[in-house]
Amino acid sequence: MSNAMDAFYRFLDEPIFPWARLVLALLTVFVGLSFTAPMWHINMKAPQYPQGLDLYIYSYKVDGGNDGNDVQEINVLNHYIGMAPLDRAALSDLDWIPFLFAGMIILALRTALIGKVGSMLDLLVMTTYAGVFGFGRLYYKLYTFGHNLDPRAPVTIEPFMPVMLGKKQIANFLTEAGPGLGTWYVAIFATGLTLLLVIHLIVGRKRHVSSAGG
Repeated sequence: MSNAMDAFYRFLDEPIFPWARLVLALLTVFVGLSFTAPMWHINMKAPQYPQGLDLYIYSYKVDGGNDGNDVQEINVLNHYIGMAPLDRAALSDLDWIPFLFAGMIILALRTALIGKVGSMLDLLVMTTYAGVFGFGRLYYKLYTFGHNLDPRAPVTIEPFMPVMLGKKQIANFLTEAGPGLGTWYVAIFATGLTLLLVIHLIVGRKRHVSSAGG
């Protein structure tokens, strides 16, 4: 067990391959692109809205379809059932995301310049944490929206969980939600980073076997 741990720590202390440093630096472009696209998309369709109402959640703002007018329309509908407005103020606890993404870019560039394999692992852990925590917080906020309904609302409905992934029928609305392009950009970064770590691990094991055999 001790030998395995020693080998693992030696692996983490190995320098990153020169070509991998360039790849890692290029991968940060995808994190930057995530600011240009929504992280999550929610679409609501009903007989009176055949084209649907669209809500786009970015890392730094909430926007809507139809030149942003869909946000106001959705909030009017939410008012009738006693739901709090869906806006950036209501999702203020997600304001840390842009700073986290900026930190990921800075750490990735630092790792590409002077980091070792262990630095790449730290970066992957940070990226995974951002994804899991962000997903969990969004789920919690949507749950809160659907369950903390004003009992004095004009229309009374049972508390519900707004759809976060997939499709769900709520009253006469068919709601569909899923990750937007911004989330896929971050996923590309995380996947590329994971592949770089796997390649370093495979090559490191081959070198260890070769040196042991020699």
